[in-house]
Amino acid sequence: MTAMPETTWYDHVDPRALLEAYPVGEAFVQRYTKMSRDELRARQERDFLKLVARGWEVPFYRRLWSAKGIEPGDIRSLDDLPKLPSFDKSDLMASIAAHPPLGDFHGRSGGPVVLHTTSGTTGKPQVLLFGPWGREVGNLLVARMARWQGLRADDVVHSVYGHGMINGGHYIREAYTRFTEALFLSAGTGVETRSANQVQLMADFRATVLVGFVDYVRKLAEVAREAGLEPGRDIPVRMIIGHLGTEDRAATEAAWGGAKAYDWYGVGDTGSIAGEGPDRDGLYVWEDAQFVEICDVETGAPVPRGEKGDMVVTCLYKHDVAPVIRFNTHDVSAFRTDRNATGMVFDRIEGFLGRSDNMVKLKGINVFPHAIGAIIENRPELTGEYVCRVVRDSQGVDRMTVVIEHRGAGEAGDEGRRALGQLLRQGLGVEVEVELVPPGATAPLTQIEVRQKPLRLIDERKR
Repeated sequence: MTAMPETTWYDHVDPRALLEAYPVGEAFVQRYTKMSRDELRARQERDFLKLVARGWEVPFYRRLWSAKGIEPGDIRSLDDLPKLPSFDKSDLMASIAAHPPLGDFHGRSGGPVVLHTTSGTTGKPQVLLFGPWGREVGNLLVARMARWQGLRADDVVHSVYGHGMINGGHYIREAYTRFTEALFLSAGTGVETRSANQVQLMADFRATVLVGFVDYVRKLAEVAREAGLEPGRDIPVRMIIGHLGTEDRAATEAAWGGAKAYDWYGVGDTGSIAGEGPDRDGLYVWEDAQFVEICDVETGAPVPRGEKGDMVVTCLYKHDVAPVIRFNTHDVSAFRTDRNATGMVFDRIEGFLGRSDNMVKLKGINVFPHAIGAIIENRPELTGEYVCRVVRDSQGVDRMTVVIEHRGAGEAGDEGRRALGQLLRQGLGVEVEVELVPPGATAPLTQIEVRQKPLRLIDERKR
């Protein structure tokens, strides 16, 4: 029997060193509004070289890089980063299949480790592993962002991120309880705490901040009103911190009585990558911790600044367990090219604009199902809920039907379908079919009550 080593989680993380490397609160603002781009680049270079050295110790990266003819010493700076091949979830799942159950991408050699999984939005859930340093930096980035956005010590934070094996709810709870003084309510999804109970919990504890995926956040506002609770009055939410995409801000804020909504972006493998600041004008990339490339969806080559492409992410801080070096998220965004109003040294991105692996090509036009939300938002006859179904007909032509929740679906008829069809054609640049259904009818398809991220595409070509 192997003896348990006499170490704990906190033997591997020095809180003083953590906060010196990644300051929070006013210290964060002061450091990164006074720092130059050259100073930031020097820090990134230092951390990147440490990360690459760690990568050569991990079998996954040795195999991936050696297959491209790369040898130790070939990568000498961030300028060489594009020489390294990117990888995505399929590569990690192949690693797990070949080396079950954890794969060979983690480089674990002892010490504490956290095991979670992804939500499985685009397939089978993937193993996520975290060492103490990587985990705590990831937690800190979330809390640092919230504090910069305006989170206060007297706030009551209601979280609808899921728990179980899924990473989201756990690391959000760790972020708020370890790096803020706010009171935290870990309600979870509608399966973990029924929606009716959630809104009552928020009313009882006077929740002021709501965090989670905004599809469910908006649904909770409807549930509250059905229960006779008025958002903004009976539930005094003043801030919403979620994943807004391009369509959700106005509708989400209106649903919650004018609460200010803040967007942020991250994935399970990398943690928080970028988030809005107090100006709410683009998402600031946490460049002291993350290095983001925007790459062509088809070729993988970097695109000119300002153009859309896949976000390829390198975690400069995650050098203990499961380092992340050129992970292709397949989430589409673009760098902003204008100046920010905060004086922050960090670059900004547009935010989440869709998934390239959910992109559907119709008559030569690339269609992102996620973009449909922006086209149909703020229409009083619609709930904002929808799902896309794609089929391939007998002639091999792909066709998309957008199933949209309509408050008067029975009365809208052909005229209502044609009007929305024309609206979508103008917004998407290609014709799609429209099906109108009553409120709540898309829920079995999107699984909004049970999933971290509701499904917006049902691809029936693959069946």
